[in-house]
Amino acid sequence: MTISKNALGFIVTNGGVLSLIQDAGRFGAFNLGLTNGGPADSLAFYWANRLCGNTINSTAIEISLGGLELIAQVDCVIAITGAPMPLTINGQPKSCWRSFLVKAGDTISLGFTPVGVRCYLAVAGGFTIKPNFGSTATVCRESVGGINGNKLVNNDVLPCQTVSKADDSLKLLMLAENDQPQYTNEVQLHTVLSYQQAHFSNIEKRSFFSSEYQISQHWDRMGYRLQGRAIRADVDGILSEGICYGAVQTPADGQPIVLLNDRQTIGGYPKIGAVISQDCAKLSQLRQGDKVRFEPISMSQADNMFHLNLRRFSQTKLINYS
Repeated sequence: MTISKNALGFIVTNGGVLSLIQDAGRFGAFNLGLTNGGPADSLAFYWANRLCGNTINSTAIEISLGGLELIAQVDCVIAITGAPMPLTINGQPKSCWRSFLVKAGDTISLGFTPVGVRCYLAVAGGFTIKPNFGSTATVCRESVGGINGNKLVNNDVLPCQTVSKADDSLKLLMLAENDQPQYTNEVQLHTVLSYQQAHFSNIEKRSFFSSEYQISQHWDRMGYRLQGRAIRADVDGILSEGICYGAVQTPADGQPIVLLNDRQTIGGYPKIGAVISQDCAKLSQLRQGDKVRFEPISMSQADNMFHLNLRRFSQTKLINYS
């Protein structure tokens, strides 16, 4: 995708380790072999947009580990949520989980997070990026979405709306500290058993749900490979089929793989279950050496947890400090 040279917004002066344009995800394109993409930590992504007064599907930036630096070309409102990356505006430390009015010429810098992996930078009105296959979500493996299907690099221009301080509707918002998610290096993953559970003996299932696993060196937006007690199915493989978000595959070595946003659309490993979406978001904030445990839940319990989390998000009040 080519952006007009006359477009104004932010100029990327340092793309960081991995910074990606994301909206809520690309859906309805599995038949084309295109996966969902979208924010790895959807809760933090939604909060960033809500702090800017956006719809939750507005295009934002997902920053992994840190290092992103931008220069504003216009006056606008931004918010940063997620893993605690040190934030500075023109060298002055700022708090995350709140929105800020930045002016043309301001430099926004994000350091490297000591815990967690990903944070999200939203701008009021969302970044103006042309969709690919109905979404702006970047999936580098498929070279779709974002800017030329790639991560952000130096001199990329991210167009956005201008916001005036004199605008009577301008609100600067913050999320109270006790409502902010806490990031740790241990997470419990609630898991719904799959229809393939019959391929795993009762002993294997009990071992799976009573064992502790560590994140291996192989973790990314496609999925997290774990290390721990090997789980064996009574088949080596199955006919390739569609793969859901959070699916827990068991390849030949028995080490589970939890598949996430950039997963392949089909696969042939047996799946013992699927991790619920809100726990996949928590998993995406872990890195090598962090620990997880799995807990079995029913489909109805998963549904209840989803709606309770949705209700908590929608009913949590933001503080207007403008």
